[in-house]
Amino acid sequence: MTYALGQRARAMCDRCGFEVPYRDLVEEWNGLKTCPSCFDEKHPQEQPRGHLPDPEALYDPRPDSDVEAGQGFVYIDSWSMDPTKGINSSIGMGFDGIRATLSVGDVTVTTT
Repeated sequence: MTYALGQRARAMCDRCGFEVPYRDLVEEWNGLKTCPSCFDEKHPQEQPRGHLPDPEALYDPRPDSDVEAGQGFVYIDSWSMDPTKGINSSIGMGFDGIRATLSVGDVTVTTT
């Protein structure tokens, strides 16, 4: 279908209501046809950026091969097994007669 060129046609601006040449109308992002002086560009904040997914794993991970880093001893001196004082009543005193052996997933407490 063919349309007229609109060389002498007049149109009304949707924003200000003034009559302008039809060929001067500009369509905005919201569908309004306005004159060039009323043209309003879309603000960048009205067009959100795409959401990127969070990374879940490292690319080409390297396991920890340092044997000494996983071994060590823990000494806590805020525990008492004296029945007269109650458990955890002697803060600052050492383990007298208590030895703890720890491994991955196991805890063994023995008296010496």
